[in-house]
Amino acid sequence: MEFKISREFLSEIEQLISENKSQELLLLLEDIHFADIAEIMEELDDYGAAYIFNTLDSEKTAEILLELDEEVREKILKNLSPKEIAEELDELSTDDAADIIAELPQHKKEQVISELEDVEHAKDIVDLLRYDEDSAGGLMGKELVKVNENWNVLTCVKEMRAQAENVSKVHSIYVVDDEERLKGRLSLKDLLTTSTKTPISQVYIKKVDYVKVDTKDVEVARIMQKYDLEAIPVVDELGRLVGRITIDDIIDVIKEEADKDYQLAAGISQDVEADDSILELTKARLPWLVLALFGGFISVHVLGIFEPIMDLHPELFFFTPLIAAMAGNVGVQSSAIIVQGLANNTIIGPVIERLLKELSLSLLNGVILSVILLAGSYFLLGYEIHVGYTVAIALLSVIIMASLIGTFIPIILNKYGIDPALATGPFITTSNDILGILTYFTIAKIILGI
Repeated sequence: MEFKISREFLSEIEQLISENKSQELLLLLEDIHFADIAEIMEELDDYGAAYIFNTLDSEKTAEILLELDEEVREKILKNLSPKEIAEELDELSTDDAADIIAELPQHKKEQVISELEDVEHAKDIVDLLRYDEDSAGGLMGKELVKVNENWNVLTCVKEMRAQAENVSKVHSIYVVDDEERLKGRLSLKDLLTTSTKTPISQVYIKKVDYVKVDTKDVEVARIMQKYDLEAIPVVDELGRLVGRITIDDIIDVIKEEADKDYQLAAGISQDVEADDSILELTKARLPWLVLALFGGFISVHVLGIFEPIMDLHPELFFFTPLIAAMAGNVGVQSSAIIVQGLANNTIIGPVIERLLKELSLSLLNGVILSVILLAGSYFLLGYEIHVGYTVAIALLSVIIMASLIGTFIPIILNKYGIDPALATGPFITTSNDILGILTYFTIAKIILGI
């Protein structure tokens, strides 16, 4: 059952902290997962969070560090000496340790690295720090199990036992040559059912999915998702095996990318969270709101151009919000489907085919909605039939136009290396509002003969 933090439970912890009852606090937190303890610490003040951190042993606090919000983790690390931080990092895998060190000021990074007890561990962390954080090299860990293609099964098993001591989860066994170049992977079943004297070169699987150190993290996520991989090896420029990326690292990438795309689609120009400062939230939201405001000015101007039509047929004005809303909604629907397809790499074939498909879909939806609108305007609202025809035809035209724009713009943005998520939200909504109103009154002017 998922752990839930209650107000009563927090009050009990705060009481134990205020009374300095560390042993009772340890007993209370003994069976609670480190991720839940991190949530508890985020609910407490700085003193309470630091008290819990200092009370627990480093084996548990090292894992807690990874789960803490960046702001809370920064405050915790700020109060620790380089030696204390190094003790925490000694408990972590190389990729997690490198992520935490990367957040430290430069002078403190060097001090922490010099305090690491395990020299090999320190060398691996330093190696990882030279890669961009959004690349496969920045994601990978050094812990893995590898065997030489020239070994036999017996030697292989002995070496695997020694290597596995430093690996928390053995997802795959990789095969390399004498130059450490990745050659393939080894099936545990084949290893267990083969004679101990059989050379590994005769039983390993030569086909293996891998990525290079400079492969972008989102591309790594796409490959692992497509082939349903729990781990993937990473090779350098010479094809040498240098690390592996596990599914837990990729889940974080997928979540961050989804959060970013969602915020872009909602008109937020940078990565923010609900508890960020008012200034940071304003900087992220204001640019798109300004764009929407200017779009509103243009819409008002377009309405002014067609003022003579509204003087003769004022009933047209009451359908304006409906036309604008339908244009925005259809555009966002179309662009959202395309953006999702581009993110999952499922958009294939020529652009014209995609546009023709969207045209057919919008035509079908438009006809159905236009018929409903025509019937509603005549039988429910009591407007003259020619007004209903005008609005219905305008609605059909606007739906087709908005659908094509919502499809075309994300594809074009993606083609030129711009995040297609920018196409959704305020951008599509505002542009379709303007074009929808313009299309609506232009058709009204033509049909009504004004």
